[in-house]
Amino acid sequence: MPFILPDLPYAKDALEPHMSAETFDYHHGKHHKAYVDKVNGWVEEKNLAGLSLLQVIDKAKKDGDKGLFNNAAQIWNHSFFWKCLSPKGGQPSAKLQAMIDEAFGSTDALLTKLKDESIGHFGSGWGWLVLKDGKLAITSLHDADTPVVYDDIKPLLTLDVWEHAYYVDYRNARPNYLEAVLKNLINWEFVEQNLDGEGASRADQAQ
Repeated sequence: MPFILPDLPYAKDALEPHMSAETFDYHHGKHHKAYVDKVNGWVEEKNLAGLSLLQVIDKAKKDGDKGLFNNAAQIWNHSFFWKCLSPKGGQPSAKLQAMIDEAFGSTDALLTKLKDESIGHFGSGWGWLVLKDGKLAITSLHDADTPVVYDDIKPLLTLDVWEHAYYVDYRNARPNYLEAVLKNLINWEFVEQNLDGEGASRADQAQ
């Protein structure tokens, strides 16, 4: 059974007005689907049958197969990103809040630093809140690069800063897109789940 385009965890219009149904038509229905189709087209040619998505990403990284890595990692990155968003918004739990306060001083300071990191990321890529040495940290990764190939960081939350993530709704105004997402759409329950260090598994899939 090939990899699939995972369903969104909400209706495609559920995040309006911050992210439109039209954005999801393109971002999920076309861009994300294209990565899935590309990898599925390589399953037989590249001896990928039976491997999970994370195993494919790991194999591509070790083999230096950039085409396979970029497409497989983008399946995972996007699958994780959808879970990071919620129409309910909300606030960090007491446990997560304590970790945020220790690392950044406040939730507002965390969001500001994550926004600044993501705005300042040159070109396409992803802004990340990660777990590093048991503490919260912020970083960004270029293009399709992903925390799942690094032993020292565990993914908690991501922001897609590829232009296709925001151009329909915000044109080239990346800061406005990030402000809207960070203020209104963060799925803090999902972020807290990932404190167990198992975030990578939550966007994995079998064939």
